[in-house]
Amino acid sequence: MSGTEELEGPRLLRSARDRGDQGDRVLTAATRGTEGLHLLRSARDRGDQGDRVLTVAMSGTEGTRGQGATWGTHVHGQPLLLPLVPSVAEASALEQELLEEYRFGRQQLVELCGHASAVAVTKVFPLPTLARKQRTVLVVCGPEHNGAVGLVCARHLRAFEYEPSIFYPTRSLDALHRDLTTQCEKMDVPFLAYLPSEVQLINAAYRLVVDAVLGPGVELAQVGGPCTRALATLKQLSVPLVSLDIPSGWDAETGGGEDALQPDVLVSLAAPKRCARHFTGRHHFVAGRFVPEDVCRKFALRLPAYAGTDCVAEL
Repeated sequence: MSGTEELEGPRLLRSARDRGDQGDRVLTAATRGTEGLHLLRSARDRGDQGDRVLTVAMSGTEGTRGQGATWGTHVHGQPLLLPLVPSVAEASALEQELLEEYRFGRQQLVELCGHASAVAVTKVFPLPTLARKQRTVLVVCGPEHNGAVGLVCARHLRAFEYEPSIFYPTRSLDALHRDLTTQCEKMDVPFLAYLPSEVQLINAAYRLVVDAVLGPGVELAQVGGPCTRALATLKQLSVPLVSLDIPSGWDAETGGGEDALQPDVLVSLAAPKRCARHFTGRHHFVAGRFVPEDVCRKFALRLPAYAGTDCVAEL
């Protein structure tokens, strides 16, 4: 069954939930206040399946938290639930909760995200399957938060016996970035002086490229010309591209245009951002095992189950 049904109010949302309707359907419900959010969470917790997307536009004291909640078959034919907090503003609020209420350190969060990003790379490109000459990874870093995560990712890839190189054209003066740069240098991770403009040279030299240039809320104009030119080069690559958190240049809410980066792998940090629903690559991981359960409940997150001691899960 396909089509769109306009539902009105909590009563009809409750009715749709209780029927457990399946099928390729989009349900749109306009609900008001906290009652609608309660019903949405209840429906979510039931784990309803099917090729369905449920969009709830809410108003009231917690209305923004309900916008854009989606159920649907998006990746590999499997049901994918994006969290209810994928916007830039709410992702920032989640980070502040970790920093201020739970006393996570900024470097600690960067370390957790960078390590998990490196682990995601090993899941898609396991070292035993790669010939010696195929262990090379180019990590392209920007001067903001995502760049710091990229530096940590490169260091962990080196520890995992890959052969990373870093292109970091606009270096941050922030102490954390300087410390992470020093760590990479001490571990013999080479930094490129320039990025070859001949794309075929990059394709021949590296098995994959990690995009850690821009993160949510960071505009291309903020990071300068060298990063702009680097992104233009990344768009032309034929080797696999792994983007951290969001593909660089994408709007964290709406995604990217036709000429935007189209990575093969996306590693969402803490939780997928709203733009992740437009990702069409082969592998989508979420690295959010470090998020406390109380924070997940507060922000109505539904993160995937993590196998064993894994710090990433594939959606």
